[in-house]
Amino acid sequence: MGAVSVAQQFKPTNIYIVGAQCTGKTSLVNALESSFADLFSTTPPIVVREVARSVLKIHGFTASDITSDPARCLQLQALILEAQFNSERDALTRSPWIISDRSGIDPIIYASRHIGSEAVSLMTSSNYWQELRGRMSQSLVFVCETVEDWLVSDGVRLMPRDVEDWMEYDNEFCRMLESAEIPYQMIPRSVKSLEDRASFVWSRWKEATSA
Repeated sequence: MGAVSVAQQFKPTNIYIVGAQCTGKTSLVNALESSFADLFSTTPPIVVREVARSVLKIHGFTASDITSDPARCLQLQALILEAQFNSERDALTRSPWIISDRSGIDPIIYASRHIGSEAVSLMTSSNYWQELRGRMSQSLVFVCETVEDWLVSDGVRLMPRDVEDWMEYDNEFCRMLESAEIPYQMIPRSVKSLEDRASFVWSRWKEATSA
């Protein structure tokens, strides 16, 4: 089957893939990027890659000093928020729409989980977040639900205390998105196949761009 043209009614709709650690976000983003040209014959997206790792490397953060130092953790999350803002702005100068591996809400979630509500208030009052929130509210946001078998530390990311703590991130993402009035959809843990997860996203994207 050839690519589906949606050009006549094409209204670029950004896609954000968010969720807890080890939920297959980057793998899904890569699958979406590689399958786009085979499925659609319209303007391709620019992929906004995860920014956290580059921020960690540039500024010399480690997982251990972040968990033991709230001020340093807040500094990191604020830098990640700024980097996400800059990456999205740059990408949107090159294409009318993006697929983003994570989002501006991710560092706010980590600030909430590792520091507290005061840190969340500081970050959500920033101009960076206000622009990012506005864009996300007009986009398709997918929360990847936790899959117990997938929790593996890579020595870089902030890790949850245990599986229960990890699964609480699902609730935290939902609460924070709802509080920010950002519509979202869950990619359920029962959908484990990468092909099925990509199809799940593309079916909803096609509906949104043709509406």
